[in-house]
Amino acid sequence: MANDYFQFRQFCIHQSRCAMKVGTDGTLLGAWAHGGQRILDIGTGTGLIALMMAQRYSDAHVTGIDISEEAVAQAQENVAASPFAERVDILQRDVADYQATEKFDAIVSNPPYFTDALHSPDKERTMARHTDTLTYRMLMDRSWQLLGDEGELSVVVPTDCKGLMESEAVLAGFFKCREWLVRTSERKPPKRCLLAFAKHPRSLERGEGALNSAWYQELTKDFYL
Repeated sequence: MANDYFQFRQFCIHQSRCAMKVGTDGTLLGAWAHGGQRILDIGTGTGLIALMMAQRYSDAHVTGIDISEEAVAQAQENVAASPFAERVDILQRDVADYQATEKFDAIVSNPPYFTDALHSPDKERTMARHTDTLTYRMLMDRSWQLLGDEGELSVVVPTDCKGLMESEAVLAGFFKCREWLVRTSERKPPKRCLLAFAKHPRSLERGEGALNSAWYQELTKDFYL
């Protein structure tokens, strides 16, 4: 059973009311994604990635949105107890009809990725894990509308979902600008993929790393105790 909280260096994530607990995917994305002065976290869950981006980008204002009432309430509590409360807003919104007064410099998302798997009896867990309420196409189309011309969209997906995510990005008009394959250990094939997209062509940055490597320790050193 997962702990009810996860203590990071500068903030604590309580998660008893959230379907998806703190995991490697969110931590990877929060430590890897590029930011800016206005950052949007789509499907914020516990608020982990929103808080990581606020810690990394001290001049940023971060908005986290989620469709789940329980997740939003928990994320709001996590933000309120953090040193970044004045720079992070958590809202209960469906990205399908979310409107912002200004475009964002960066968008981050750890999206649901199950498509054909059986649904959980837990409605909150189904929303967090299945693409029913947030398809890759919707994520890409709405991100295109919400992102500034020079902004960057960053996501984390299982490697077997990489092709679908990239296809939907192209259909929306995006160009891939960063790609990082992540292994659980040096000897195993990549299990996760960090992807970043921009509205204009850029030089493509590629790399690989493992969770038991110096790369991961360096990436997350400002967060883990």
